[in-house]
Amino acid sequence: MEALLVDFLEHLADQFLNPQKRVFVGYLASALVLALAVQMLVGGTALLGSLARLFSRKIWWSRSARADYSIAVLNQAVMMGVVPRLVSKLAVATLLFEAMHIWFDGRPLLWPDAPGWAVAALFTLVLFLLDDGTKYLLHRWLHGWPLLWCFHKVHHTAETLTPFTVYRTHPVEGVLFALRSIFVQAAALAAFFFFLGDRVELVTVYGANAILFAFNAAGSNLRHSHVRISYGRFLERVLISPAQHQIHHSDDPRHHNRNFGAVLALWDWLGGSLCLAERGQEIRFGGPATTGPAHSLKTIYLEPFRDACSLLAGLLRLRPATVFRRLSSLRRRQDAQDRAGFPVGTE
Repeated sequence: MEALLVDFLEHLADQFLNPQKRVFVGYLASALVLALAVQMLVGGTALLGSLARLFSRKIWWSRSARADYSIAVLNQAVMMGVVPRLVSKLAVATLLFEAMHIWFDGRPLLWPDAPGWAVAALFTLVLFLLDDGTKYLLHRWLHGWPLLWCFHKVHHTAETLTPFTVYRTHPVEGVLFALRSIFVQAAALAAFFFFLGDRVELVTVYGANAILFAFNAAGSNLRHSHVRISYGRFLERVLISPAQHQIHHSDDPRHHNRNFGAVLALWDWLGGSLCLAERGQEIRFGGPATTGPAHSLKTIYLEPFRDACSLLAGLLRLRPATVFRRLSSLRRRQDAQDRAGFPVGTE
């Protein structure tokens, strides 16, 4: 029992000490510096006033924030038990690698004279694009499919945003994202080892993908915050700004189903879900109504299962053709909302 507790505490500490994690202390520090610069230089607030505003008790000790802290701890315990029992990245990569020998005639080695740095740079870029693109797709499905939305809506019940709101997710969603990560990394590894041999290497900074390290160090934690930073009309079509992700959390129906991207806004631009930040925009955070208190752990963990069971029970009572029509209708409604005429916005 003592060893289990020590392991649990080490995993919690790893969230702050590992550069591969979103709330690594270095990323939090860079976000703080950027937030202070915005408050002081753009907002014209003095240092003490900026600090007081950034660390307001109304934000960091609100019922919403306190729920985030509890969920972060509880989910860590749940995922420690679940993740080791999921299929391993190595097993999936090996299976795909062997399958490629069947799909292709032999093993064609591409770019045999490429320098090691070029292969590493290409692998780093491809892995980043696959990772970010699949995050966008899964995030969009979590909003678009009613069964998945039962679980994802937990994240959108946050009424105050802090960097720890990233942990406000239901364990079912955590498993989906863990499986996504396993399959994406396995596919990239298998393909590169098959076509480029054993020269595959990742360009890292302190063990983290160099591209993600740069993005996180540039203030990614401000996406879950009350500090509004827009990148402007042009750059917000390429990168998701903190202001754009705050729009994603808006309780305004016009902002629903917008800005699904994690790092790149290109996916939203191509998918018709992009919304640029507007000058002087005021946003109130919050999401769908719940039957119980929105920040109660009982509501957060159990209500999604109840809603999912209710949805499935309703579908099971219908004939297969009716189920198909019902699901198709829900998807068409979602697509219509995505195309609805909410303008891309101005800056």
